[in-house]
Amino acid sequence: MFGPRLTTVFASRWRALWFAGVILLTAYCSIPAPEETAQQQAEAKAQAAAKAHSANPWALEPADGPG
Repeated sequence: MFGPRLTTVFASRWRALWFAGVILLTAYCSIPAPEETAQQQAEAKAQAAAKAHSANPWALEPADGPG
């Protein structure tokens, strides 16, 4: 059907290992990266704010919103 015949792939141990490795690598590369959740985004904002705050101790705190 697709790819090489199984009798040629498993003719030796090394070819079988190579075939299995390629299948595992394909599976590993085809999994998408997880998207950031709201909690991860909030943590990233907090870390960025902490870095910005610690950069200049004389700087004023930014306003959180109107009012």
